[in-house]
Amino acid sequence: MAIISDDENLNHKKKRNDNTVSEEISYDMSFETNIRPKVFNDYIGQSSLKSTLKISIEAAKKRELPLDHILFYGPPGLGKTTLASVIANEMNTNIKITSAPALERPRDIIGILMSLKAGDILFIDEIHRLNKISEEILYPAMEDFYLDMTTGKSQTLKSVRIPIPKFTLIGATTKAGSLSSPLRDRFGIIHRLEFYTDEELTKVIKRTAEILNIDIEENGAIAIAKRSRGTPRIANRLVKRVRDFAIVKSNGIIDEKTSNEALDILQIDKFGLDNTDRALLNIIAEKYDGGPVGIETLATALGEDTKTIEDVYEPYLVQKGFLQRTPRGRKLTSFACKCFNLKNIDIQKSLF
Repeated sequence: MAIISDDENLNHKKKRNDNTVSEEISYDMSFETNIRPKVFNDYIGQSSLKSTLKISIEAAKKRELPLDHILFYGPPGLGKTTLASVIANEMNTNIKITSAPALERPRDIIGILMSLKAGDILFIDEIHRLNKISEEILYPAMEDFYLDMTTGKSQTLKSVRIPIPKFTLIGATTKAGSLSSPLRDRFGIIHRLEFYTDEELTKVIKRTAEILNIDIEENGAIAIAKRSRGTPRIANRLVKRVRDFAIVKSNGIIDEKTSNEALDILQIDKFGLDNTDRALLNIIAEKYDGGPVGIETLATALGEDTKTIEDVYEPYLVQKGFLQRTPRGRKLTSFACKCFNLKNIDIQKSLF
């Protein structure tokens, strides 16, 4: 019988854990890749935007030129990256995907631009976070398709213009207002992505379930859709969680009862609010008499940073009519008071 030392045993466990992590990461990437639509016919929602883009793509093909530069903005999770990939497939061209925080140095953005081929699509996520130098490099690249480069040192320093192939830049941002005017004005097509309706999310959920071979009933899909915050990314994530519950509790079939029980355990209420959403509303009601309260003060009381509140939580709460942004700060709406039985916001001390 072989004897395994403690060190060997630890190394074996470490290797096994590393493999487990790799398998989990691989599974998540495979999940995202499998469920993402490849063409417009499979892309659910954003009907008006799709109609406009189809015309632009058809016109570009007939002109045999790249699309105009495109800017997508709106809350996270609505499919901006997916839509960029769909456009690349519809244009029969390649796409390079990156994010603004990854383009810290001038050579980062220059390297990507130099590697593009005619008609390629460059997708930059969180484009509002581009630093000033990278942004200025993009200006001539977007407008005239060349790069301004400098060579030499001190007295021999000179500027050289290097042409690059005509390409399409697709930018995505959750904060269109944070883009500088010169950058925003260079986009020929600008569109906002809207929150999904329950009907659209139900279609997304059923499509995801079909791809993953999950047994789901119509009412089960509707129940998940109603608590998905109008966001496909959240809907797809909840499908996986409810599926796990269904495997253990109801023979793997997702019906209305199973969906509601699973989401109740996850503490996601009928409005799609989670613990943090409720805590945010409760703080405004309990500590600040319904508001208004400044975003910095609210972030400190909640223990979150302001960007997370503004980008992740506020858009949906505002869209649902629970929260109002005013010049003096955030405040609860009368609709929120009605939904949570808050009759007098000035004297009621607890929202929940």
